[in-house]
Amino acid sequence: MQTIISLQNGIAGDLNRRFDTPINFELREGEHLAVIGVNGSGKSTLIQTVTGQLFLKTGKLSFDFGSDSHRYTSENIRYVTFNDAYGTATADYYYQQRWNSQDSDQAPCVKEILEREKCDNLSWKAHLYDLLGINSLLEKPIIMLSSGELRKMHIAKLLLSAPKVLILESPFIGLDAPSRRLLIDLLQHLIDEATVQIILVVSAPQDIPAFVTHVYEVDNMRCSRKFPLQEYRAQETITARRAAINNRHIELPVLPEGNGEICTAEEIVRLENVSIRYGSRTIIDRLNWTIKNGEKWSLSGPNGAGKSTLLSLICADNPQAYSQNITLFDHKRGSGESIWDIKKHIGYVSPEIHRSYLKDIPAAEIVASGYYDTIGLFRRLTPQQIESCMGWLDAFGISALRNRSFVKLSSGEQRLLLLARALVKDPALLILDEPLHGLDILNKELARAIIETFASRPNKTIIYVTHYPEELPRCIDKTLILKRNE
Repeated sequence: MQTIISLQNGIAGDLNRRFDTPINFELREGEHLAVIGVNGSGKSTLIQTVTGQLFLKTGKLSFDFGSDSHRYTSENIRYVTFNDAYGTATADYYYQQRWNSQDSDQAPCVKEILEREKCDNLSWKAHLYDLLGINSLLEKPIIMLSSGELRKMHIAKLLLSAPKVLILESPFIGLDAPSRRLLIDLLQHLIDEATVQIILVVSAPQDIPAFVTHVYEVDNMRCSRKFPLQEYRAQETITARRAAINNRHIELPVLPEGNGEICTAEEIVRLENVSIRYGSRTIIDRLNWTIKNGEKWSLSGPNGAGKSTLLSLICADNPQAYSQNITLFDHKRGSGESIWDIKKHIGYVSPEIHRSYLKDIPAAEIVASGYYDTIGLFRRLTPQQIESCMGWLDAFGISALRNRSFVKLSSGEQRLLLLARALVKDPALLILDEPLHGLDILNKELARAIIETFASRPNKTIIYVTHYPEELPRCIDKTLILKRNE
């Protein structure tokens, strides 16, 4: 049987990316792998090593792509990560630009991006578009895509080039339940047609689909042997570990104290007959929504239903807010307040914020920038602010990362930092758009416990967005469901 990728006793030359023991890894013909591990365990480093992105000090790395061996390795192995799905396509656009209709008219559309990829098989191209359900997105500017739609576009872009191996890191992040099923069906179809071999990089066992044949487990910069999927699932140690995780009681750390200010506004948000359109498409149609001080809301709906657009109105990022009947913190929009007057009351974490922060900035500065709602820190902090920043880093168990560059952290570690950033100024309104993206089971429990404790403080209002109802904090007791306008 042909061995597509083989690494024998590999040790990376970079000390900061070197596993504690030599790596032995292989992908054989007909196999489809899952690489699983908790946040910061070394999953991404393993993939970089076995795909030749890291120079080897010792060991042997070889590839056999058969009739496609004349192509570059980077053409035969395509790799998309969580950060690619939110950063690669729109890196040239600033965060608020997404909501400016003039800028969206100037941005490339999905069709333009996809046509840059070489694809000689037009029937495969049409079939792929049907399978992914992206025909309706082809004329849409990329900066107007939801996170789930953008993920679909990236996968289509990679598959058009007909790679031999497709590596997807956190493939289901940002997708609603129907889109997750659609993606699994697509990957299964690719496998059935023997067009590509799949490697999934995940943090939770439930994210391993049935088509996976073998599993590598990464733990604290060590790589396990290759387990057949059935053996991996049947292991008593894995089963016991899962049970321990499910029943584990999180010992909640002490959270930093609030700033002593309590929001006295009676209504945090009031939207009256709000409609948002971009070109011919209506994103939000005559919406009425009132959020009173201290309420805890879930905001849900399928990909493309307008959840992110709605949040952009509340966060003062969308210029169409000035033409709508919107009141925030008892002040009508357009009555003289600046966007900073609004933002000072709001803590916010979202996929768009994550994308904007893919820069070489120390972790502690990421958290501290939450005081000023900037991408980076440009002001001197007070001693009290510094103490609070360190307190939130401690609460999330990431104080050891404070001097590390944001872009060199795992996606899960990045997400914990952005959660700390959202909480650092003790906001009156906490908006959490898929806040547990990329977190392993234990960090999800910790983050949810911290959110629930914060929400119990006086006059704290919450808006929580997720495609996973089981992730909702217990404090959430109200729901707004958006439907997609076709």
